[in-house]
Amino acid sequence: MVDVLGHFAFGLLWASPIWLVFDGRTAVAFVGVVLATAMLPDVDLVLRHVVPGLQHHEVTHTVLFVVVVGVVAGRLVSPVVTPTLRRWWFETEESVPTGPRVRRFVTGGLVLGGLSHVFADMLSAPDISEPVEPMWPFFDKPISVDVIYYTSPWWNGGLLVVALALHLVLAYVDVTPLGKRRAGET
Repeated sequence: MVDVLGHFAFGLLWASPIWLVFDGRTAVAFVGVVLATAMLPDVDLVLRHVVPGLQHHEVTHTVLFVVVVGVVAGRLVSPVVTPTLRRWWFETEESVPTGPRVRRFVTGGLVLGGLSHVFADMLSAPDISEPVEPMWPFFDKPISVDVIYYTSPWWNGGLLVVALALHLVLAYVDVTPLGKRRAGET
C-alpha cells in the first residue's frame, strides 16, 4: 500500500483523461469526485474495530466492493450535487445534463477513485502488508507487482507532484487558445 499522498496521486493520475472529455469546472468536479473515494478501500482500517475478523487488504480492496459502494453512493449523492453540476456543466459545456447522466458522471468518478486505490496497493508492499486480491470472489489469488515502497516519500510525494503538474498543464491547455482549437472553437 502506498501512503495517503500516493493514493491521492494515483486518483489524480487516473482522473487526468477527463480533461480530454470535459472542460473547466466540469473536469474539476470529476477530479473532486475521484479524490473523494481515493481512500475508500482503507475504510477497513476503521471497520476492523467494529467488524470482527475484518483484516486490511481484504474485501474492501476488491473491484466488487468498490463498484458496489460507488454505485450505491452515486445514487445517493447525485441528487444532492445535481444542481451545482448542472450549473457548472452548462457554464463550461453549454448543455444541461440529464439526471441519469449526472448519476453516471458521479458514479464513474467514485468508482474510478476507489479502483485507483486498489491498483496502487497492488504495486506496493506485499512483503510488508497483506497482498491485495482485487478480483475476489471471482479470482481468489493475490495480484502484486511490488515496484513502490509504500513509505517512500520520493515515490509518494513525487507521484503527487507529477499528478498535480499534469492537471495544471491540462487545465492550462484547456483555457488557452490551443485548448479552444482542440474543441473546435476560435
